[in-house]
Amino acid sequence: MTLPEKSLSYSRYALALLMAVNLLNYVDRQVLYAVFPLIKADLALSDTALGFLGSSFMICYLLSAPFLGFLGDRWSRRGLASAGLTVWSLATALAGVAPGYRTLLAARTVVGIGEASFGTVSPGLIADFFPKERRGRVLSWFYLAIPVGSALGYLLGGVLGHRFGWHAAFLMVGVPGLLLAIPVALLREPPRGGDEVGSSMEKRRGYGAFFSNRSFVCNTLAMAAMTFAMGGLAQWLPSFLNRVHHVDVEKGNFLFGLVTVLAGILGTAAGGWLGDRWQKRTRKGYLFISGWGFLIGTPITACSIMADSLAGCLAAAFLAEFFLFLNTGPLNTVIVNVTKPSVRAMAFAVNIFFIHALGDAVSPTILGWLSDHWGLRGALLVTPAAVALAGIFCFVCSRYVEADMARAEGEPAP
Repeated sequence: MTLPEKSLSYSRYALALLMAVNLLNYVDRQVLYAVFPLIKADLALSDTALGFLGSSFMICYLLSAPFLGFLGDRWSRRGLASAGLTVWSLATALAGVAPGYRTLLAARTVVGIGEASFGTVSPGLIADFFPKERRGRVLSWFYLAIPVGSALGYLLGGVLGHRFGWHAAFLMVGVPGLLLAIPVALLREPPRGGDEVGSSMEKRRGYGAFFSNRSFVCNTLAMAAMTFAMGGLAQWLPSFLNRVHHVDVEKGNFLFGLVTVLAGILGTAAGGWLGDRWQKRTRKGYLFISGWGFLIGTPITACSIMADSLAGCLAAAFLAEFFLFLNTGPLNTVIVNVTKPSVRAMAFAVNIFFIHALGDAVSPTILGWLSDHWGLRGALLVTPAAVALAGIFCFVCSRYVEADMARAEGEPAP
């Protein structure tokens, strides 16, 4: 399928706009973890209470996703994306005026509603702007926002928090999102690719249909294990550098942000390119790239946590993040490929619910509790085991993906 130049130009504009929004998504999400040490000292919190600030966001995020995914397959996707952006940007800014723990907890919880609205509809919206054979690379571009936005969240949070306090950090990163809400609302929405193939039947079957899709289930479990590990590491590694390697908040977040953005960009781009190439040879290509990335990254993650020197820790963290980020475009593309376009918002809603319910909705609090009992280094050593489990689920998923892709495309199963 070749798009006319005018359509291709608009598709690229839509991708760039949604990438920018996704970038702010992760800036606003990660800035909290950059200022963890400042909030802990200011509000005199335990690590368990501190971790629950991250978990509360994720709990609201995953509980909102099924309802918003249902709406996303029936209402305007651009409208839901714009409304979500407005809600989470306002909530992030309101965290900047929170006088205490309960108010801050409430503000971070509301951020989850806005980000769930955007997260359920945006991947399917982007997929409908581009032909199937380019999905891996296109979604990898979209998900470059994860390492870049996360790194900017750490960098901005570290610098602003160190110099002006944690309240100012939330205020200053929350406002820019409001400027993009109108352009998103004005996007031309592409036709849903599955409207002509059984869309009403799929919608009537509802969420229960996804649990009979074995590759969707296995892929989601792989992403849940990955999210448990990466979510926990993202929230606690800046504090780990502060406590174990004795670097201040600004320097620690700068170093971790730099490692994350470089490894994340390289790993995400490489995963999308390698995934599309391998997928041309076998329909299991996206899963092979992700699975091997997880298995190679497992021992390197452990080395980063156990390293005695700051340089050794950061070098191993760079290599680990490179291999872990290989999965970002490919595993999200698998979701697109094994579900009909008419129910993709619901598919991503189910995926969001389970990867966060089993992943980073619980890992920050669990790791915080383990840190209170074992120390932070001992707690973080749980994460490499979760990474290895993600790799195993990818290879299990590869047994079913060809048949489920054929069903989604209305073809006979191989």
